Amino acid sequence: MTDTTSPTPERRGGTPAGIRAAARLDRLPPSRWHRRITLVVGIGAFFDLYEIFLGGVLAAALTEQWHLGPTAKSWVIAAGFLGMFVGANVLSVLADRFGRRRMFMINLAAYSLFSLLCAFAPDLSWFLVLRFLSGLGLGAELVLVDTYLAEFLPRAVRGRYIAHAYTFGFLGVPVAALLGARLVAAHQPLGVEGWRWLLVAGALGAGLLQVMRRQLPESPRWLMVQGRGEDAERIVAGLEERVARESGGSLPSVPEAETVPERKVPLAEMFRGDQRRRTVMWWIFQVLQTVGYYGFGSLAPVVLTAKGHTVTESLLYAALSFCGYPVGSALSVPLIDRIERRTLIIVSALGIAGCGLAFGFAAASWAVVTFGFLLTVCSNVFSNAFHVYQTELFPTGLRSSAIGIAYSLSRLTSVVLPFVALRVLSGLGASAVFAGSAGLMVLLCLDVALLGPRSTGRSLERI
Repeated sequence: MTDTTSPTPERRGGTPAGIRAAARLDRLPPSRWHRRITLVVGIGAFFDLYEIFLGGVLAAALTEQWHLGPTAKSWVIAAGFLGMFVGANVLSVLADRFGRRRMFMINLAAYSLFSLLCAFAPDLSWFLVLRFLSGLGLGAELVLVDTYLAEFLPRAVRGRYIAHAYTFGFLGVPVAALLGARLVAAHQPLGVEGWRWLLVAGALGAGLLQVMRRQLPESPRWLMVQGRGEDAERIVAGLEERVARESGGSLPSVPEAETVPERKVPLAEMFRGDQRRRTVMWWIFQVLQTVGYYGFGSLAPVVLTAKGHTVTESLLYAALSFCGYPVGSALSVPLIDRIERRTLIIVSALGIAGCGLAFGFAAASWAVVTFGFLLTVCSNVFSNAFHVYQTELFPTGLRSSAIGIAYSLSRLTSVVLPFVALRVLSGLGASAVFAGSAGLMVLLCLDVALLGPRSTGRSLERI
């Protein structure tokens, strides 16, 4: 039998259905349905990450075609991140107000439209405006991926399944670099510059994904916070029936100790009590992680050309290095629910610092690729751990807003980063860029160790 019968849709076992919905979701065994939504949502991470790391590819390609100077080259990388900063702030807050599913549809539609228009940009000015707008649409994608999956997945597999979603998503990083190397080398496939095809591919892929996501249900945890207990009940009961049918047996009972009510939470709650400590910790984290994590991915092709490699060679070496992203993400899967999230973040961040230093000083091609690959492996153990961790820091009524506002700081840092890093690269060389990055990653480790709570294996409502 499944735990889906009750005298009324509002009560089950003497407890309001809305209060018990979270516990009922947590106690479900992982099923084909859970794996399907992980895949569909993970495809969205593919396009977000494809877009993020596309900035460095486009900067390397357009430098020759449009004769870009250091400032213009920095804006090519920064424009998309500036849009993501605005989008992460606006759309993530709207997701707490209007729902996760609705924002999923809006952000992808905006990204797909403006990315397609950007492919036809006639000059740098139009290109930068349209890159900003496409970034605006995509700004909350990873925030919504994390929030949506965390609110549906059982706590026993929450970390592992989110890591699976990002493993698929991070295939977008080497794909962006490999496509870039091939299309830039081909110059004008079908009479159109190769870099324009990269933007068309992202736009069309996101449009297809939007169609796939139309079948996603709204988050019952969010519905509970909005006082829509009947809607939450309908979705949870339907999911219980589906999982019971797929597993061929009865579902575990819901422990009464797990029935913690959810409530609406004002945004100001981020700065009160225990939430204030978590907010400060996570804001510091997001600023620092950008330099070590996104700094390499977005700047690697530019750094390699500064080392004397051709554009085509730089994109090829970057693509080989970027293969470590899906490898590191896959490596995190068996680790993420076994090792405390906080510990995994610290260890992998130190790996990023060490491998970044080695990459910065490397001269031979084999060393560049080897240390670049190891850096990206460490990066995605780190990334998956922190994407899961941030969903566990804040209550449901505040989750998307708090994560999105903090995450927007990483986008804002990404806007400033090219201007600072490229000046340091030009004046002091690649070794200085990565030495500075390593120092900031050490500060990040201290921030998490001193201020971060433990979370692994605990219910979202109990952390």
